[in-house]
Amino acid sequence: MAKRKLNCYIYTRVSTELQFDGYSLEAQKERLRKEASHRGMRIVGEYSDEGKSGKNVAGRPEFRKMLADIKSGKDNVDYVLVFKLSRFGRNTADTLNSLQYMEDYGVNLLCVEDNIDSAGASGKLMISVLAAVAEIERENIKEQTMAGRQQKARDGLWNGGFAPYGYKLVNVDGQKSKMLVVDEEEAKLIRLIYEKYLEGMGVNAVAKWLNDNGYTKTVRQNGTIPTISSRFVTNVLDNPVYCGKISYGRRKTEKIDGTRNEFHVVKQDKESYKLYQGQHEAIIDEDTWYRVQVKRKKNAFKREKTHSLLHEHILSGIIKCPVCGSSMYGVVNRKKKKGSNEFYTDMWYYLCKNRKMVSGHLCDYKKHIRQDEINAEVIQLVKYVFCGENDMKDQILKKLGSDDSLSELLQEKERLTKEHEKLDSKKSKQLRRINELDIDDELYDDLMKTYRAGVQEINEQIAIIENQMYQNDLSIENAQGENLSAEVYKRIIDEMLDHIDDMPDSDKKLMMNLLIEKVEIYEEKQKDGRWVKSVQFKIPLNVDGKLVDTMFFDDEDTENSLSNEKHVETCVLLSKLG
Repeated sequence: MAKRKLNCYIYTRVSTELQFDGYSLEAQKERLRKEASHRGMRIVGEYSDEGKSGKNVAGRPEFRKMLADIKSGKDNVDYVLVFKLSRFGRNTADTLNSLQYMEDYGVNLLCVEDNIDSAGASGKLMISVLAAVAEIERENIKEQTMAGRQQKARDGLWNGGFAPYGYKLVNVDGQKSKMLVVDEEEAKLIRLIYEKYLEGMGVNAVAKWLNDNGYTKTVRQNGTIPTISSRFVTNVLDNPVYCGKISYGRRKTEKIDGTRNEFHVVKQDKESYKLYQGQHEAIIDEDTWYRVQVKRKKNAFKREKTHSLLHEHILSGIIKCPVCGSSMYGVVNRKKKKGSNEFYTDMWYYLCKNRKMVSGHLCDYKKHIRQDEINAEVIQLVKYVFCGENDMKDQILKKLGSDDSLSELLQEKERLTKEHEKLDSKKSKQLRRINELDIDDELYDDLMKTYRAGVQEINEQIAIIENQMYQNDLSIENAQGENLSAEVYKRIIDEMLDHIDDMPDSDKKLMMNLLIEKVEIYEEKQKDGRWVKSVQFKIPLNVDGKLVDTMFFDDEDTENSLSNEKHVETCVLLSKLG
């Protein structure tokens, strides 16, 4: 009987089309095809990640697709061929986890250039060693890059991306790097911010004064808002570049506790980063800078929380401003009784986050919405929808596990996959344009900047799509019954809602965030005491055979309130899920 020909996948990866590590995608593929032919293997699938780091699996969609295909067993694959182990992964934990995952389904790894076969007696040991070496190499590259940036800072040269507001980056004769040069028009605003702050104004007051007096800032890069926010003022006051210094280490990438390979950027204290004398011209003098820093430090103390430590703003971020549509946040109003150290009862409110123009947007809606009123109204609605006798809850739960739901999820997966492919193609075209640029072209720097900005924008879009694909995969698993069944969901919702009135605020807040996407309110309280205009749920509702996700309330129908169950039934309208 003839021996079965082994089936294999080939996987290739480059970190970027601008840096191939010496081996292009096509060169890797050609080498792997020849190796498969030499070993008598049949290639049944090819997977390739362009411009993807080997730091972790999450950022490599083709690698994840390959693992999913291995799990499905659709190709009866025996091996995965990679050019070098570093193409498979540069993180030891992820590499070994992925290898173990493959071996659980009877699939081995062959690293062609390293001559390692995981099926051999010493193969997995060698992979462990080389994976550790690859991770060390990646860390060394990172350290060398950081060392180069720190040296650049020591030399007094700008080390970031875009020039800070008040400066522009220009080519200077005799300098390899572009230099910061003062933009006099923008610098006027920088000087004015420092001046007003030292006159006694706070950060919010400075931003308000500038906007009230007609000052605006130049819209740059990805910005869209010419108004001056308190965040912008803060960044200007805290940036030492304006007194002629170059900083290094103001932000640091740190590992997220409890994870193996996830990181986030953390802003460092002023005492933790280094300052070097820059080669650029200062916009404000050092004396002004240090006087501002003294005031900033004096005003930076955190007030001790004197109100209830158990209170949570359970609808914070969910409830939306009726004027500008931004999220509303919670505040406390605490007043002391005259001639006594006792306080009146704490009063809690929701306010629009843009009322003080923190992010550059200004909203005129100044009303304080009492939390006890609107919290009770929303909780009552949630209890009715999920606990009422109208069997709506059972319809929702049935929908969660239905074949129709699975069909829709699979259609969504197909749509997301096509969108991802379009973005990948768009990115490849942009990268090819970069490769084709002539370095001697006088427009080289401008074109490079434009194309790189385009690549960055596409990368952000790809990240959004990949997150949606991940969430879609989880939903498909749920619908297929691989995770919680509809009956389990039913019991969980029953249990939570039966005890919602006795729950601590922290649990109520968690539940509201699990069930509700957003709550829209009226500008004024209605005659019957209602605030809620509509509620959009994260779980679709099946009402009279229609799939909806939002409940609307007629502001003119003042006779019907939330306590009128017939009104609740008749006000459900078809929304985006229809």
